[in-house]
Amino acid sequence: MTSCFITGTEMTRNDMTGHEMNSHDRALSIFDLDDTLLDGDSASLFCRYLVQCGLADTAFLAQEAELMARYAEQTLSMPEYVAFMLTPLRRLSQAQVARLMPAYVENLIRPRLYPQALELLGHLRRERHRLLIVSATPAFIVRAVGQALGINEVLAIELVVDANGCFDGRIAGVPTFREGKVERLLQWLEQQQLSLAGAHFYSDSINDLALLERVDFPFATNPDAQLARVAQARDWPLLRWSRAEATEMDNREGCGRTGCSDGRNPCTPGVLLTDV
Repeated sequence: MTSCFITGTEMTRNDMTGHEMNSHDRALSIFDLDDTLLDGDSASLFCRYLVQCGLADTAFLAQEAELMARYAEQTLSMPEYVAFMLTPLRRLSQAQVARLMPAYVENLIRPRLYPQALELLGHLRRERHRLLIVSATPAFIVRAVGQALGINEVLAIELVVDANGCFDGRIAGVPTFREGKVERLLQWLEQQQLSLAGAHFYSDSINDLALLERVDFPFATNPDAQLARVAQARDWPLLRWSRAEATEMDNREGCGRTGCSDGRNPCTPGVLLTDV
């Protein structure tokens, strides 16, 4: 039998043999982002960040929460969600949006990364795995988080940009959501001249079942109730991660107000709210 490293322990599986790779190939480890590597949803956290920065109001968060409930129920329309969450950004150029990202990642994302996820990523790097994030979140968010994790290859929801260089609220191409994750991944594999032989995929969501079923080594990671049942029935490994309490960081969430008396944006120091 072969053993598989999982967050500092060894887990034995009797079905992890028989996969040979060409000597020039590297094992591919694929990760979902939200509630897998991250304790939370990066898009929802970004919506909260927009409220903190004075770019949206609290009603915006209530509407976003309703849409995310539909995600859990597998009834969410991804084009509808993306159009909604991008509403506060319609007048911002991509460069202006990019200026929002460092403080968002530093204050809302880093404190929520699972330590066990970071440990596993480090191990996989040492084993020379090729790391890929495939997420049903807009690409500008996933790339920013991926950069913080040291993962440069991501597949995420690409967005249409209008003539003014602003996101117009529409999805470009196939969204990386449900079966769309499989379609986009297969396209990427063809471009990279790779296959799924020996690939690992880590996800928390029943929405990712189609991709979990395609890889040799699926890992139900912090699984929702439906995925946990499927994983148990199919004898897939279940990983349950936790992070140390960071109450102060959670409460601070990047800034404690929506604006400063001098007009500066507390979420992006040195950037005027009127500039953003």
